[in-house]
Amino acid sequence: MRVVLLGGSGFIGRALTSRLLDNNAHVVVTSRNPERGRYLIPEGHSFHVDFALWDGKSPDQLAPHIKSADAVVNLIGSSIGDGRWTDERKALIHDSRVSAGTGLCNAVSMLDDKPKVVIQASAIGYYGSQPTSPEEQYVTESSPAGQGFLASVCKDWENSTACMDISGSRRVIIRTGLVLGDGGVLQKFLTPFRMGMGGPLGSGHQVMSWIHIQDQVDAIIHLINTPSCEGAFNLTSPYPETMTDFCSALGTVLGKPSWLRVPAAVLRMAMGEMAEELILQGQRVLPEKLLDSGFCFSYPSLTDALKNILNR
Repeated sequence: MRVVLLGGSGFIGRALTSRLLDNNAHVVVTSRNPERGRYLIPEGHSFHVDFALWDGKSPDQLAPHIKSADAVVNLIGSSIGDGRWTDERKALIHDSRVSAGTGLCNAVSMLDDKPKVVIQASAIGYYGSQPTSPEEQYVTESSPAGQGFLASVCKDWENSTACMDISGSRRVIIRTGLVLGDGGVLQKFLTPFRMGMGGPLGSGHQVMSWIHIQDQVDAIIHLINTPSCEGAFNLTSPYPETMTDFCSALGTVLGKPSWLRVPAAVLRMAMGEMAEELILQGQRVLPEKLLDSGFCFSYPSLTDALKNILNR
């Protein structure tokens, strides 16, 4: 199986590369700087990966790399959590995603031998967010798009590859939650907890829809290998948790207290708009279609997921 990863050197991309190689796939990773990209791939894997030059937007440059591919996975997008959301930063977050998606879609349209399936990244931010979510309130793949900056970005991100729905390539959209692993959002919690100063951010009632990195990459491979899967899929654990419960579980696994709540006003002052949408609000998202497709989670429980990540 030949898989082309766009954005393969990021947190999810590196884990996916490793799992694909373990499954004897031929992996191609595109990069603006292929030589630098090689050093971002996990040790022991980089020399088993082919690197291809792509500027993140040109269809002519991309088309030869994805011709006849069994799968293309588009994970490209500037990080949403690296710095305050200034107008310039918000434009970069939006445009990096849409430019890559548009370039990919146009590249597929140019080819006679098209990829069999295209996995298009998105996020649960598509559904919007709210400060709290009672147990009976949840969203699935059939729920409508929400409001706010992230919802707007996700809608445009998904629409950037919409032309593929009539191209002959199967398209799958992965709406990903908070990915827990050795990197990513979990690392931002660890330092204060290990110092004995951890605790919930804001009210603690906001819901965190999360997924273990192993389930994330296994779900992507499952969607690649299951021809009946198309359209949008939520990649989240079946058991979302509130911020308070998440921090309590993290403290228990680390053997540390979870007592020092950070007030919402402090977060708003420090982070502005980003604090509101990324931290102080959340969504109770369920992976209804993924479960219906036959996917089995290795780590549906938050405590088991945290133990696996932190007690290795």
